[in-house]
Amino acid sequence: MNMMNYPLKDLAHQIRVGAVKAIHAGRSGHPGGALSIADMLAVLYFDVMNVEPGNPNWADRDRFILSKGHACPALYVVLAMRGYFPMEEALKLRKIDGFAEGHPDVRIPGIDAPSGSLGMGLSQGLGMAMGAKHLKKDFRTHVILGDGDMQEGNTWEAIMCAGHKGMDNLVAIYDANKLQGDASVKEQLDMGDVGKKVAEFGWHVINVDGHDIDALKTAFEEAKTTKGKPTFIYADTVKGKGISFMENVLMWHGSVTMTDEQLADSLAALGEV
Repeated sequence: MNMMNYPLKDLAHQIRVGAVKAIHAGRSGHPGGALSIADMLAVLYFDVMNVEPGNPNWADRDRFILSKGHACPALYVVLAMRGYFPMEEALKLRKIDGFAEGHPDVRIPGIDAPSGSLGMGLSQGLGMAMGAKHLKKDFRTHVILGDGDMQEGNTWEAIMCAGHKGMDNLVAIYDANKLQGDASVKEQLDMGDVGKKVAEFGWHVINVDGHDIDALKTAFEEAKTTKGKPTFIYADTVKGKGISFMENVLMWHGSVTMTDEQLADSLAALGEV
């Protein structure tokens, strides 16, 4: 089914539905962070990025990296929706007979970089962006970072380097949902005004409601027209967005085993009867 003409809000909704179904099927997974990035994934894959699902290794494609790889159920679902592979594969999350591993891997169609330990994604994206400049190619690279990513030194090294080199073909999107594995970010490691710090290293910073589709579209368009600087989109988001009993509740960071009843309650909260 070609979903390119569907409203982005509806596509984000379907990403959330698919993500919780995948986590339930896998009996393990991280729903909170998967739900908080659904809107930005819908905008990226159905409005912003230039990709060819039938030719996932196309040299001129835009690149995407999910540095917070534990949120991969949402990524697998959007890749299936976009046509990289059947939805049945996305629903085989963490199953031995499928390829939808607990973190993204380059063996999966549409995955441009692996993830595991937090903090690696922006450095990988910087390398891709630098490669594009060296080869005089026009493709752009987008990296979604989580709160944990922003607490890693590797991330800040990439921030310093990308700003110094003026990598205007690189976009970092910070999914600031304010909760991480063991506590809130403020309790775990308060980073203060992240946008201000990143701007001081030569980035163009945009603050946006990470669940506002139109605001996200405008931010990505602004990033495209910004020259001489990489763009950092600070997306203010809600952990577990869309499922009321998960929103801003630490337990749903994961990894959780979702029961049949919890799946039914999740789908009901999403309006799926």
